Amino acid sequence: MVPEKYIRKPNVSCLMCGKTVYRRRMTLERNSGNVFCSMVCYGISCRKELPCAMCGKPMLAGLNKKTCSKACANTQRTGIKYKIGKPRDRVSSQRALKIRLLGIRESHCERCSYNKPEILHVHHKDRNRENNDLGNLELICPNCHYEEHYLKRSWLKGFVK
Repeated sequence: MVPEKYIRKPNVSCLMCGKTVYRRRMTLERNSGNVFCSMVCYGISCRKELPCAMCGKPMLAGLNKKTCSKACANTQRTGIKYKIGKPRDRVSSQRALKIRLLGIRESHCERCSYNKPEILHVHHKDRNRENNDLGNLELICPNCHYEEHYLKRSWLKGFVK
């Protein structure tokens, strides 16, 4: 049995649950009076919650979420029109450009006359991809395209005769 003079009398109350506990004066000064009865109460105090954008239900912050559930997310997304005002997609515009050129010109390489239109590339003569004038464009095969862009800078140039 512990004598009564050694039993600590509670001097502060927990910030979360209100339970009275004993803490030394130095501990109170160091923690600016923030006192918790257990690690559970301390963990609850550290938890940051934000309200859901749709229903207002509290949810954990820091997860880059705006809604608490899929139902709230779906409700929030209603009325959003996707793909409107989207800038022109380069891949689809290049595909349309190739189809247009195949309709105007013959469907073979303009340099070596290779006749597989499926693999022809659209080449910009001035190397400016924004300049899509028909006079600036050429339909060439992958081999001719590679020669045009990479043959001048090839590392093999000095070795092969």
